[in-house]
Amino acid sequence: MKKNTQTLTIHLTQQKTQKVGTLAIKDKKIYFEYDKEFLKTGLELSPYKLPLKAGLKRCDDSPFEGLWGVFSDSLPDGWGRLLMDRHLVGMDVNPNALTPLDRLTYVGSHAMGALSYEPHQDMEHLPDEIVLDTLAEHADIILEGRSDEMVDELLLLGGSSAGARPKVLVQLSDDKKQIIHGRQKLREGFSHYMVKFASSTDSREIGAIEYAYARMAKEAGLKVPKTALLQGKNRSYFACERFDRVGDNRVHMHSVAGLTHSDFRYPTLDYDDLLSLTLHLTKNVQEQKKMYRLACFNLLSHNRDDHAKNFSFLMDEKGRWRLSPLYDATFSYGPGGEHSTMYLGNGKNPAKKDLLEMGKKHGIKEAPQIYEEVRYGVSRWQEIAKELDILKKTIETIEKNLKTLRV
Repeated sequence: MKKNTQTLTIHLTQQKTQKVGTLAIKDKKIYFEYDKEFLKTGLELSPYKLPLKAGLKRCDDSPFEGLWGVFSDSLPDGWGRLLMDRHLVGMDVNPNALTPLDRLTYVGSHAMGALSYEPHQDMEHLPDEIVLDTLAEHADIILEGRSDEMVDELLLLGGSSAGARPKVLVQLSDDKKQIIHGRQKLREGFSHYMVKFASSTDSREIGAIEYAYARMAKEAGLKVPKTALLQGKNRSYFACERFDRVGDNRVHMHSVAGLTHSDFRYPTLDYDDLLSLTLHLTKNVQEQKKMYRLACFNLLSHNRDDHAKNFSFLMDEKGRWRLSPLYDATFSYGPGGEHSTMYLGNGKNPAKKDLLEMGKKHGIKEAPQIYEEVRYGVSRWQEIAKELDILKKTIETIEKNLKTLRV
C-alpha cells in the first residue's frame, strides 16, 4: 500500500447485494454518507449511532479510532489485529501509519456479518487442506512474539474475527472429519464454523471447558449454536457454527459495543442497560427474556469476561433485530476479579437477589423460573466435565467457584 485509502464503498449482502454508502477520511476525521437508494430501504444498520438519514455525517466519537461502531465491528482486534500487523511489517508497511479505512481494505468482503468494503487488498489463495495441530503450533509461535512463515495463512483463515484467542474460520463437514478453508463457496455437506485455539494465558483444556460451557448453556435454556470438540494429537479444539452465515447467505451482526459506542476494554455497562436496550431494539419481550437468561447464566457460571463485544444482535433482511446465540462463554475471572458488565451496579459480588430484583424491575414475571432453569444447567458442570476427561484438578477448581454462586 503506497498511500492511505481516502474513500471506501460499503455494501450489504443478505438476500442480495446493495450499496450502503461511502466512508471518507480527511484531516484525520472520518465521514460517511448513505447512498440515496439505500435510504429508501428503511434498513437501520446502526440505529443509535448512525441512523438512516440523508446528508454527510462526521464521527466525533473516539472508542474505535474515530470510526463508527457498525464498521468497527468488521475490524479484527486482539489476535486478528496482531496477525494483520505482522503481515504489514512483512510487507515493509508501518502498521501505525494505517487508518481504520486502510484496515477495512484488508477485510474486504470477508468481514464477520454482512458488510463488505471496496476497494480491497487481494491476498494469495489458501491451500485446501487444514491441519489444526499445525495451525495451533504456529499460533503459539506468533503469540510468543517470534516471526512465523504462516502469518499470512492464519490471517486469511481468521484475520477478520475479533477476540483475543487465536481462531480460524473454516468449513467443517457434517461428520466433523474434514476441514477446509472458509473463503470459498460453501461445499455440499459442509457448514461455516469458527475453530478456536488456546491463547498464551489459557490452559490446554480451554477448548474442552468452552465446549462444556456450551452444553451447560443449552441445558440452561439458552440458544447455543451447533458446537463440536475437534480432537488433535495432543489437544482438542472448540468449534462453533457461525451464526452470521445461513448456508452462504450473510446475516448483519452488530455488537453492543458497536451499537452504543461503548469501549469494551472498560467495565461501563450494566445488565440493567442491556435489558432496556434489548427491548428497545428488538421490540420483543421474548428477546428481552433471552438477555435476562444470559445475565443469569454469566453470573452462575462465573463468566466474568462479559464485556460489550460479547453481546451481539442480528438483523434480518427486513430490518428485524434479535439477540444472537451465545458465544465466548467460559469460566473467567474478569477484570480485577469482577464482571465486566455489572448487575444493578454490582460487579464484584452479584447474587441471586440482584438477578431477581432486576427481573422485577423489567417486569419479567418468569424471572424466578428462569433463574432456577439456569441454575440447573450450570449445576451439571462436574458431570459434563468428567465426560470430556477434563483434569480432576480443573473440575474441582471451577466447581468450587460455581458452588458459591449456586444458592
